[in-house]
Amino acid sequence: MEEAEFALPSETDSFSPKIGLVLGSGLGGFTDSLSDSLSIPYSDIEGLPESGAPGHAGQLHFGTLAGSEIVAAQGRVHIYEGWSAKEVASTVRLFHQIGVRTIILTNAAGIVNANLKPGRWMLISDHLNLARQSPLTGAATFIDQTDVYSRSLREFLKAEASEMEDFRLSEGVYAWVNGPEYETPAEVRMLRTLGADAVGMSTVPEAIQARALGMRVIGLSCLTNYGAGLSGQPLSHDEVVEVGMQAAKDLFRLLERAVPAMGEV
Repeated sequence: MEEAEFALPSETDSFSPKIGLVLGSGLGGFTDSLSDSLSIPYSDIEGLPESGAPGHAGQLHFGTLAGSEIVAAQGRVHIYEGWSAKEVASTVRLFHQIGVRTIILTNAAGIVNANLKPGRWMLISDHLNLARQSPLTGAATFIDQTDVYSRSLREFLKAEASEMEDFRLSEGVYAWVNGPEYETPAEVRMLRTLGADAVGMSTVPEAIQARALGMRVIGLSCLTNYGAGLSGQPLSHDEVVEVGMQAAKDLFRLLERAVPAMGEV
């Protein structure tokens, strides 16, 4: 039997979630919506890197949402902190180790397509790996990337969102860049030319890792701000976190509706 990569405290043994959630910048407040929850600091999980970016608390939460067991990672690590793409995707392998088969990846993203609006959510239909790094580096792991983000789950979420009051769910392409600096106006124009609708500094290595493990993937971007040159205003991480905190309530509303039936989609 293959040795487990991560060692979790024994109190997590009573949980068996099939759905995992990774929370991006400012979205950690989502965990307040979980019932019967247990919180474990990343520092208590042997083998798991600890997050250090603002807006990423660095805790694993086991709990119940709308009657369904889930596990939520409150914060993630990034390559701009000095971690490798494989280390960045550690949470995905941890989720797979404990039995998660559907993973919901969320992030805070800048708007590249000016038709989109800050404070709304974008369902990721595809991505651009502009960092050109992979968590699979080191082996000949040739994983098909045609349908990284589950088409059936995307259609399901769009249908659920359409039934909600005051909730607009867009769909588009997410571009992953290294960071930590924000993009220049010229880079934003380039990204739009390449077909991106939003840009951020996470999610793609986790999505690649999840597909390599046979997991179903959903990607959701919280559109926190216009990219450089689109609004004429300077970019601020404080703004990103603040908008993310507000949008977390809408994420809860959507997932509260969707999670109970997600396993049947």
